[in-house]
Amino acid sequence: MKSSNLKIMSVDQLWDLHEQVIAELSKRIVAEKSRLEERLRKLGSPGGDRLNRQRRPYPKVLPKYRNPKNPAETWAGRGKQPRWLKSQLRSGKKLDDFLISRSPA
Repeated sequence: MKSSNLKIMSVDQLWDLHEQVIAELSKRIVAEKSRLEERLRKLGSPGGDRLNRQRRPYPKVLPKYRNPKNPAETWAGRGKQPRWLKSQLRSGKKLDDFLISRSPA
């Protein structure tokens, strides 16, 4: 279709044309997507199982440090330091002061 034809069309005609184009594009996109997914299945791509895959189980990390003021507050030494530990370290204490003593197994 030439652009001169578009210029003489009314707004309603242009809107109808727009809806036809959107409908056709939607059909083609769905068809192309299903065709590509079928090709992936035939190739045996591991990407097809992405939705069904579960995370690897990680072992539980035991806490290494304990707040002496509140023994329920512990830290495993991973990630950000907790507020209670930061404040204690700022006051001059050492990280080793908060180590949880482990009895040999």
